[in-house]
Amino acid sequence: MSVGTIAITPARTGSPKNIGIAGLIFAVAAWVITLPPFLVRNPVPSVILALLAMLAGSIAAVGAERRLGIGAFLLALLALALAIGNTNSGVAHLKLVFTWSILVAAMLRYATPLLFAALGGIICERSGVINIGLEGMMLMGAYFGIWGADVLHSWALGCLVAIASGALLALAHAVFSIHLRANQVVSGTGINFLALGITGYFFIAQYGSNGTPSGISQVPNVKLPLIQHVGFFGGAIGNTNLLTWIALLLVPALSVFLFRTRWGLRLRAVGEKPRAADTVGLPVVPIRYAAVLTSGMLAALGGAYLSVAFVGSFNQDMTEGRGFIALAAVIFGKWRPAGALIATLLFGFGSALGDRLPTFSQSAATLFQALPYVLTLVAVAGVVGRSRAPASIGIPYVKE
Repeated sequence: MSVGTIAITPARTGSPKNIGIAGLIFAVAAWVITLPPFLVRNPVPSVILALLAMLAGSIAAVGAERRLGIGAFLLALLALALAIGNTNSGVAHLKLVFTWSILVAAMLRYATPLLFAALGGIICERSGVINIGLEGMMLMGAYFGIWGADVLHSWALGCLVAIASGALLALAHAVFSIHLRANQVVSGTGINFLALGITGYFFIAQYGSNGTPSGISQVPNVKLPLIQHVGFFGGAIGNTNLLTWIALLLVPALSVFLFRTRWGLRLRAVGEKPRAADTVGLPVVPIRYAAVLTSGMLAALGGAYLSVAFVGSFNQDMTEGRGFIALAAVIFGKWRPAGALIATLLFGFGSALGDRLPTFSQSAATLFQALPYVLTLVAVAGVVGRSRAPASIGIPYVKE
């Protein structure tokens, strides 16, 4: 028995997957050591780490983890280029751009609307309904959230109005996708165009060319007195918006709901095997309706964050494709809340870094501002991992 155990352990340790993961770590380290607080000014250590990452990626690619290995190899090349650029840059510029507490705070701000929409997308798609309309639902929430806060003089009521508008748009998607059994991708695309027209019309009709007025009630930040002035943590999370905390708390809550409760099991059963779920007495259609409506409410709350918490105003098409990025985060995260959180934080970090890079390099800033959209294409193409969607996603259910 002991001999068998000894033989198994090294095989697992040296598996292509573990080697590929090690390659990713080496690649990231090659870049990070040239940043504050490390600030290694000699490119040789980064070159060595990048070469190790390429070697590990090549070994993993030859083995059973081709995608992971290629990803590690390409990341090593990118990290090496960035590391060489950092070592040739001034220390003052690097410290100005890479103030980590500010970067983390900005990352959370950019990730919050994506996280709300991604969690909504997970609920919807776990029930078996594709929701391409997340973008439109976010846009509805953005406009009606700021309109509600303006008319009702309350950010809380504005958020409720936003949630209601997202639910109404989601209801339209549910009727077409579930009841009328239309193509769900086409229905979601139509929802996006419908939201663009509705919000554009009401925005011009209500506010004209002047735009939304200043001084509209906004969602407050939550100040943590114990850590607000404590170094890195104070700058990163010491003064964070209330909706950001709600989005973060929804991640474990949704994980528990999906994988530890009876209703979560029913939702997943409807998305995997609706015929079997119907046979044991589960109401397939009502569950799918509830999932789509919940998805619309969460996506609209993400849109409301943009207008009522982040910007304090509304501009036409202000979501700028964030609903599609959230949809990519669902795929990145393999239809799991924790995975979606990691994906949205990654997208948020790219946006945060792009905001700070103009002081360093305008061309690099433009590149990083496009990074979330590039990552969206990568996710949709399925390069990152092998994501397995719910078995019955996109398939209308016909009760016999």
